[in-house]
Amino acid sequence: MTQAAKTLVEPAAGEVGDTAPLTPMSLGALLGRIDHEFTTRNRIFDLPTGRFWKPDPEIDLGFSFLGRPAATPIGPAAGPHSQLAQNIALSWLGGSRLFELKTVQILDELEISRPCIDMQTIGYNIEWSQELTLTQSLTEYVKASMLLDILRRWEPLSDLVGPDPGPHVFDLSVGYDLAGISDPRVAAFIVGMGDARGEVDRLRPEIPDAFAEFRDLDFVDELSDSLTLSTFHGCPPNEIEAITKHLIDVHDLDVIVKLNPTLLGYETVAGIVNDELGYTDVSVKEQAFAEDLQFDRGIELIGELREYAIERGHRFGIKLTNTLVVDNTKQWMPEDTMYLSGPPLHVLAMSLLERLSDALPGMLDIPGPSGGGDVLVSFSAGVSRNNLADTLAAGVNPATICSDLLKPGGYGRLAPMLKSLTAAVRDAGCTDLASYRASRQAASEAAGHRSAVAAHVATIRGDGKASYHADGNAKLPREVDHRLEMFGCVACNFCITVCPNDAFFSIPSLEGQSDRQQYLLWAELCNECGNCMTFCPEEGDPAKVKPRLFTSPDVFDGRTGQGFLVGADGDLRARDGHEADGDVVAQLLGRDGGNPLGGAR
Repeated sequence: MTQAAKTLVEPAAGEVGDTAPLTPMSLGALLGRIDHEFTTRNRIFDLPTGRFWKPDPEIDLGFSFLGRPAATPIGPAAGPHSQLAQNIALSWLGGSRLFELKTVQILDELEISRPCIDMQTIGYNIEWSQELTLTQSLTEYVKASMLLDILRRWEPLSDLVGPDPGPHVFDLSVGYDLAGISDPRVAAFIVGMGDARGEVDRLRPEIPDAFAEFRDLDFVDELSDSLTLSTFHGCPPNEIEAITKHLIDVHDLDVIVKLNPTLLGYETVAGIVNDELGYTDVSVKEQAFAEDLQFDRGIELIGELREYAIERGHRFGIKLTNTLVVDNTKQWMPEDTMYLSGPPLHVLAMSLLERLSDALPGMLDIPGPSGGGDVLVSFSAGVSRNNLADTLAAGVNPATICSDLLKPGGYGRLAPMLKSLTAAVRDAGCTDLASYRASRQAASEAAGHRSAVAAHVATIRGDGKASYHADGNAKLPREVDHRLEMFGCVACNFCITVCPNDAFFSIPSLEGQSDRQQYLLWAELCNECGNCMTFCPEEGDPAKVKPRLFTSPDVFDGRTGQGFLVGADGDLRARDGHEADGDVVAQLLGRDGGNPLGGAR
């Protein structure tokens, strides 16, 4: 069954709920879930302990992010995995230590069309900003920081994540123009991230009894003093310059500017995507190139902003890259334009890095004769387990991830990435990332390449391009000829792992139910992005078919369709004639130990 066809299947009565913005869980509810899930199922936010990252004491994967130490060089890119507190906690458990928080802007009550993510083969999306208000975003990031402060000290985790999980960094991301970033509400958000004492103290009373020892903890209250600027496609260079200077001067921040793959030029990009990599169905928007920052002006701008930052005692960096604007030829997501990511974007971003390193000799902080400078290069484009070691050998700090985490396995894909990276460092005879990069640079030069970047580009556009070619990314998610039902399914677990918001969870089936697991949904954490529907082998949308649990009476009463309100005492209220289904859900929750929030709200 094709992805487009899934949207045409008529839902059964009671399946459809309203599309609505996210309703974050309270700190108390999140901690209650941690205690309940760890006690009853040996997992946290549905991530099994076997997928928690525990560092190898003999291999140091740490790096310096604009002078700030981070214990590993990976983390979620600004996107669906860095918007809610539990997302960030999941990434941390998987080994992330650099968190590029989701881009916020002054327009904080957007109506984003659904579905908004398409990971059927490579990656496309139409989601480009936060789905929470600025106030909610600040609260989520403070909650996330408090969760990490607690988890790193929680005794039951010490054997699973190590006695010293190492430092982490929160990196802000804002957009998209100077007027919005200068607005008092955005300014208050940035200031609040720099001094969160008031928000921390407001949240302390929510800490439940199971974590009472942490109520008086000296929580981190300076959450972030660095920022990655996300300028939308078509932002004029003078605007980029003005925003960066504003952030340095007014907010005293170190700043990274995210660049677009359009810097390579239309012919080069279309040639790589359509001809070299064989994505003949991708329609690259030529108009976007004329409206975007041009390469020569970009080179000037990087040099000018670097000098401006240094003169004021700050650090400056660039990020490669934003997504690529393409025409929506698939017509699954409901917009004229969509944004490409994944394997082909990796080739574009690395090709751009090679070109920039040649044009900015001695300026970028990467290995090789053209590197050795102080401009940090952050990277986010099709990073996966297979290319992480090569990506980091090129000198980028860090390598942030989005598309790969939207595939089956989700956050559980992070620890295997770090294990593979650890093995690569050890196999090279090294004990840290710095020596590993030096070793890879020497090997690249010995092979006739001027840098590790050039060596990687030669591979992914040459003998090793199969993983990036359309033929290597054409396989569709598997399907079975069966309609999805509220209770019972193939139990593939995909809905849990591909959901960036951790909206799904599973419970062992009741006696008499033929399936080993039943799947339920925290409706308030679901933004109907469509990713679970893409990977579900059965016909139907899990986000609408599976039991939808609510914790807020107001949200529950404001929705339509099937749903079940979970009371503070674990009781259940059904809606729309689903009382019989509610009885089954209540039995499932009771078998799992009662209230899945652990009694906390």
